[in-house]
Amino acid sequence: MLSSRLTLICHARTVAQKLARFPTNEPVEDSAAASDAFRARFAGTRRLICGPELRTRQTAAWFGVDVQVDEALRDCDWGRWHGQSIKDLQANEAAALHAWLTDPEATPHGGESLRQLAERVATWLETVAATPGHVVAVTHPHFVRTALMQVLEGAALTAIDVEPLSIIELRFNGTWRLRLPGMDQQGAT
Repeated sequence: MLSSRLTLICHARTVAQKLARFPTNEPVEDSAAASDAFRARFAGTRRLICGPELRTRQTAAWFGVDVQVDEALRDCDWGRWHGQSIKDLQANEAAALHAWLTDPEATPHGGESLRQLAERVATWLETVAATPGHVVAVTHPHFVRTALMQVLEGAALTAIDVEPLSIIELRFNGTWRLRLPGMDQQGAT
């Protein structure tokens, strides 16, 4: 059986993240040093994909290779909460925010529920598992969290923090395995 390797990379930091706001289609903060490090670490990657948003496309461009946009890697649809700060929601929509944090079916923002996101991610992971080789995917914190939860079969989605430019590596060889590579393993496969 041929194995699949998936490296998930969270897009670079944006102003919305710094301000604890739900995202819009904002650009990433400029980080030439990070782009050089990522280009070197993933040189020779055969398949690079990213979500359709500006922040994922800009981060993926750091690799200096052709990138394919995959709609399945898009961020969760935050509905009317796009651009809203968590602090404002706590003050003005505390019950709605609580519902969203505690009920995976809740859509108080009018967008995508966390359950819907989980279903989308699970379907996408099935396609990756069926495709041998290494895939590097640049996507969003909630997508990365949800992929981890699918692989780990847990329910602690809101208990995992995914920092900008975090790297999570998943390997499929009959079953998904989580691997946390260190930066000193640049040449490891």
